[in-house]
Amino acid sequence: MVFEEKMIMNGEPEDVSSFYIFKPDPLEAVRQKCAETEHCVHTQARLEQCETRVGSRSATEEDCTEELFDFLHARDHCVSVNAISKIFH
Repeated sequence: MVFEEKMIMNGEPEDVSSFYIFKPDPLEAVRQKCAETEHCVHTQARLEQCETRVGSRSATEEDCTEELFDFLHARDHCVSVNAISKIFH
């Protein structure tokens, strides 16, 4: 309640980003690098093919959950291996 009262009395800052320094997430860089590996590119291509196929149909029960999980599993496996190697080296 005290915080809310201070916000009412002081008003909210117009530009919140000036109060925070946003640093890029190092995990995002590793994810991006891993997504470019051969296995991840292959599983991402399968996902995109599925999305195109499903999107072209007006009525289908098919979804791309399996392909999405395959891609995320491949990428996250690569991320975990790279993160562990960076910790111990």
